[in-house]
Amino acid sequence: MTRQIGATLTDGLILPEGPVALPDGSLLVVEVLGGRLTRIAPDGARTIVAELGGGPNGAAIGPDGRCYVCNNGGFGHMVLPDGGLLPLEAPLDTPPGSIQVVDLETGAFETLYSHSDATPFWGPNDIVFDDAGGFWFTDFGRDRGRARMRGALYYARADGSAIREVVSPLDGPNGVGLSPDGKTLYVALTFEGHLISFQLSAPGVIDTAASHMPNGSTIVGRAGPGMYLDSLAVDSAGRICCASPGQGAVLVFLPQGGAPEAVLTGDFLTTNVAFGGPDRRTAYVTLGSSGRVVTIDWDVPGLELAFGG
Repeated sequence: MTRQIGATLTDGLILPEGPVALPDGSLLVVEVLGGRLTRIAPDGARTIVAELGGGPNGAAIGPDGRCYVCNNGGFGHMVLPDGGLLPLEAPLDTPPGSIQVVDLETGAFETLYSHSDATPFWGPNDIVFDDAGGFWFTDFGRDRGRARMRGALYYARADGSAIREVVSPLDGPNGVGLSPDGKTLYVALTFEGHLISFQLSAPGVIDTAASHMPNGSTIVGRAGPGMYLDSLAVDSAGRICCASPGQGAVLVFLPQGGAPEAVLTGDFLTTNVAFGGPDRRTAYVTLGSSGRVVTIDWDVPGLELAFGG
């Protein structure tokens, strides 16, 4: 099915990411370079929910109804000749990232995690909850001048009581999502342009015997030469819909692998996608450089997430 970009829901955002569709028809987004969590009404009007600081990157609704945010700590940036924005390497004095939790009614927020037993976070990026109430998240890593701190995949409890580094090191892990049956975890590796999968044997547990690779992963698909992968969402047909900076598209991968379908967006810095609307057939796509959120009519509903949004 041919999918085309529809209306612009809103513009003027400062590198939008982490869209979360709410039951009342509004949409949450983070503004990575603006350091805040923002609510967008169905008519496009914007209100600031919380000034989080740093670089809020991915978001999800947890079992307590609060919004859980991956904060990467912050980026540098430059303004392009067309007025668009481009994030750059974080300055060397940028603090480590964290997992923050926001009360959507009051805007009050707290830091839930700032490190694991193994390491401080460098750049928490994307997040997904499972039905058991825990959440997976990626740490993208961080450039430090000529060196690069590689990232990891984590699993944590929503009450702040436990966190585990599950797979490391990973170079540029970004989008993360679960299959409709909750038994497969997908992770997008930005620089490699690979979408990989992990078979799960229990909440937070990877079945390392399910693949010939040491960490139990298998490659689902590749973005293609010169293309990168960012954050992702899964639709009810099990397809993995991954934003692709560089190409400026949403790439739609089949879970069994193969070349993805590309839905072009017109913004090279396409960062994320989420499903919402009364039947979850509206795809909300965040366009980072131009600061817009646009909609696409999808052919099937998006996957219903564990705790809404």
